[in-house]
Amino acid sequence: MENLSFQIIETNGIHLHIAVAGPANGPLVILLHGFPEFWFGWKNQIQPLAEKGYRVVAPDQRGYNLSDKPKGIDNYTVDYLRDDVIGIIEHFQKKTAIIIGHDWGGAVAWHLAATRPEYVEKLIVLNIPHPKAMPKVLKKNPLQWMKSAYIAFFQLPNLPEKALGMREFKAMQQGIEQSSKPTAFSKDELELYKAAWSQSDALTAMLNWYRAIRRGSFRQVPDTKIKVPVRIIWGVGDQFLSPMLAKESMSFCEEVNLAFVGEATHWIQHEQPEIVNHLIVQFINE
Repeated sequence: MENLSFQIIETNGIHLHIAVAGPANGPLVILLHGFPEFWFGWKNQIQPLAEKGYRVVAPDQRGYNLSDKPKGIDNYTVDYLRDDVIGIIEHFQKKTAIIIGHDWGGAVAWHLAATRPEYVEKLIVLNIPHPKAMPKVLKKNPLQWMKSAYIAFFQLPNLPEKALGMREFKAMQQGIEQSSKPTAFSKDELELYKAAWSQSDALTAMLNWYRAIRRGSFRQVPDTKIKVPVRIIWGVGDQFLSPMLAKESMSFCEEVNLAFVGEATHWIQHEQPEIVNHLIVQFINE
């Protein structure tokens, strides 16, 4: 990636490591990664958006890679995660940003748009439902319970860190490889992921995003309809999340467009970057 720079910025009482590209005076686009990624999860989106004239910022979110990892589960509820993003917007002296989130990054994006819409110009989420959609779908679709079983395992103390960290993160690597298309992640790229996971306290901090759910994290997300324009992009081959969740999420939006993408899994921005980039730019320009 050309013309990519890195910074450490202070936001919401912590320091975040961020990747930055594009003209300083361009409209701000913030790319929020999910579990178990880091800024590099947007490798296929950063440059194309920067070339379109956007100021693109992809942070390592709190707990990940080179960003701060505050101790304690309560530091990972979505209110804190949302306020980290608000701090990024303010750091770049912008009033609003286009927020794009995948997986957990999308959950943060949903919450930001729901509670602080004045900071969000447009919202784009990839393969992550509105947090309030999950309970509704679980009642209607028992299969989703099985898809979400790993979340219960992640709630346990210590054991998940041991299981995920064994044999140089073999389980995490297999989890990504077995749930994605064969060409989605190269061996060299997975080595970069392992380096991020190897950071001191990173595994515990990453898992604390899940553990914060039992501390009421998603109860911080309101039921009120989101007023900013929303585009949901969804790979239909997602092994973790049913397409029903995408449809249910639409009921929480006033203005929403849903795009299902075939030949894509949960890792859609890696597998179908041209389609994802087209859908993003098209929506931003509408």
